[in-house]
Amino acid sequence: MMQNIMNQFKIKGEFISSERYGSGHINDTYKIITSEKWYIAQKINHTIFENVEGLMNNIEAVTQHIKEKVLDQDLDPNRYVLQVIKTLDDELYLKNDQGYWRVYLFVKDALTYDLVENSDQFYQSALAFGLFQKQLNDFDASQLVETIPDFHNTPKRYQRLMDVINQKPERLEKAQQEIEFIIEREEFTHLVIDAYENGLIKKRVTHNDTKLNNVMIDPKTNKAICVIDLDTVMPGFVSDDFGDSIRFGCNTGLEDEQDLSQVKFDIELYKIYLKGYMESLDDILTKEEIRLLPVGAKMMTLENAIRFTTDFLEGDVYFKTNYDEHNLVRARTQIKLIKEMEKVWDQLIALSEEYL
Repeated sequence: MMQNIMNQFKIKGEFISSERYGSGHINDTYKIITSEKWYIAQKINHTIFENVEGLMNNIEAVTQHIKEKVLDQDLDPNRYVLQVIKTLDDELYLKNDQGYWRVYLFVKDALTYDLVENSDQFYQSALAFGLFQKQLNDFDASQLVETIPDFHNTPKRYQRLMDVINQKPERLEKAQQEIEFIIEREEFTHLVIDAYENGLIKKRVTHNDTKLNNVMIDPKTNKAICVIDLDTVMPGFVSDDFGDSIRFGCNTGLEDEQDLSQVKFDIELYKIYLKGYMESLDDILTKEEIRLLPVGAKMMTLENAIRFTTDFLEGDVYFKTNYDEHNLVRARTQIKLIKEMEKVWDQLIALSEEYL
């Protein structure tokens, strides 16, 4: 099947092999090897990304904009920005009986990491996501569609949870403590949206999935190469991108850690990420955006706790799961991390104020 699909894209060389690749929750991903190149092929989950055309137009617009910046620096665009491979009909994706497919050039001699192994990796990811934001600072975010409407609208995520808590009574009892924790923080969920609605911050082009494993790192130089997984690139808030990195990278345990004693908030890693992020951004943020960075860290952690709990109650329809209570385990990890953040909240506020 994969050979037939790849033959409909502008690939170089003869098809040799395909294999499942990566650990993503949403799309089906394959590594493709030809006699000349390596590629990444993905079956896009169009249940989640209903507007595939809009999604791919977003990716093409953003990568082409970054490509111009990369070329201005005399860097290799095949390495420093994702390259979309078009179909033989010059389209950005292929639709067939199996679904929607896209192809990228594989970035060779690069690694991604599912867990922060050392502080420099996290620093490099901060530089990469900060640079991503800076490269798109002059890009009009209104050109992009929302690939998932209200993706980081935390109040709406909260309301969705409230709407579904009675739909799965057999699961509700298992998630009662998690739901109570979330309800206690309902007021907090409005802080970023309120700042936007009051004209204190604006929407920028944001990545919206800024985990360490979405940064390619050169294993020889240990330097960040490029940002990947652009499905959720759309208009958003800087605090969301910053916050998602923090909730992922400053967690000393896995995202689905079952032993909650392993889940701590590493404030030293927070300091390192904040330093790298602000270095790359080169003073483009407003004072209000800087003040909201720690809010974003807690907000994205809480939002993910809400999303995992909601998906558990709905029967695991969004995130891929490996066992019955996988999403609930993920939610508990996020909640433990929030508790750890709250212990050092005053310190997080003070760290941001150093950059004002």
